[in-house]
Amino acid sequence: MSCTSNVEEQVPQRPARQEHIPLGIFYMLGATVMFAVSSALSKWQVADFPIGEVLFMRTVCSLVVCALLILPGASLAVFRTQRPRDHLMRGLAQATSQTFIVVAFSLMPLAGAVAINFSAPLFATLASALALKEIVGAARWSALIVGFLGVLIVAAPGADSFQIGVLFALANAVIYGSVTAAVRGMTATESTETLTMYQMIMLTLVFAAFLPFGFVMPTVSDGTMMVANGTANALGQYWWTRALHLAPASAVTPFYYFSLVWAIAIGFLVWGDLPTIGLLFGSAVVVGSGLFLLWHESRR
Repeated sequence: MSCTSNVEEQVPQRPARQEHIPLGIFYMLGATVMFAVSSALSKWQVADFPIGEVLFMRTVCSLVVCALLILPGASLAVFRTQRPRDHLMRGLAQATSQTFIVVAFSLMPLAGAVAINFSAPLFATLASALALKEIVGAARWSALIVGFLGVLIVAAPGADSFQIGVLFALANAVIYGSVTAAVRGMTATESTETLTMYQMIMLTLVFAAFLPFGFVMPTVSDGTMMVANGTANALGQYWWTRALHLAPASAVTPFYYFSLVWAIAIGFLVWGDLPTIGLLFGSAVVVGSGLFLLWHESRR
C-alpha cells in the first residue's frame, strides 16, 4: 500500500507545475483586464472622494461579490485554515500595497503608474528564489531583467517625469512582488477560495479604519461606479490568485505586463493621455519579454 500511496501523491503534483502553466497564464491575462478597469475607476473616483473611502467601497463590494461566488459551493468550510498568521500578514501587506498604488494613480497618468508597477515580477522572482527555493533558470531571469529595463524606459527618470507618484508606484511594486511570492507559498495548504475570502475580509477591515478620516456620500451614479469597481477588482483578485495556484510565480507574473496595454488605451480614451515614444517602446520591451516567457514555458 505504501507504493500505491506514493504514486497517488506524485501524480497530481507534476501537472500542477507543468501542464497547468498555460492555464495559469490565461487566468493572469484575464486578471489584468479586470485590474485595468478597476484601476481606471479608482483613478476617476479619487478625484472626488477620499482615498480611504474609495479603497473601502471597492473592497467591501469585492467581498460581497466573492462571497456570492464562493460560499454557495464551498460553504463555511472555506474559512478553515492552517495559516491564520500568514493570512493576517498578507492582508496588511496588500492593504499597504493597494493604498500606495491608488495614491500613485492620483498623482500621475494611469499608464505610467501601471508601467512602474511592472517591476513587481522581478521582486516576486527574487522572493520566490530566496523564500520558496523555486528554480529560476537563465531564460526566466533574462526575460524578467529585460522586462525591468523596459519599465525603466517607460519611467524615463528625469527632471520632468520623476515625481512623488513614481515613489508610491515603485513601493507598491516591491510589496506586490513580495506578496506574490508569499501567496505562491500559501497555495501548498490553502485553496484559491480560502486565499481570496481571507484577503477580502482583511482588506475590508483595514480600509474601514480609514473612513473616520474622510467620507463623502456618493450619488446613485457614483455608487454604481463603486460597485462596478469592486466587481472588477473581485474578479481580478480571484483570477490572480487562481493563476498563482496553477503555476510558479516566476512563470505567470510577467503576464501582468499586459495591464499596460489596457492602461494605455483607457488613459487615452478617458483622460486623453497620449503615449510617449518611451512609453510605447518600453511597453514593447516588457510585453515582448512576457511573450518570450510564454513560448519558453509552453516548450517546457
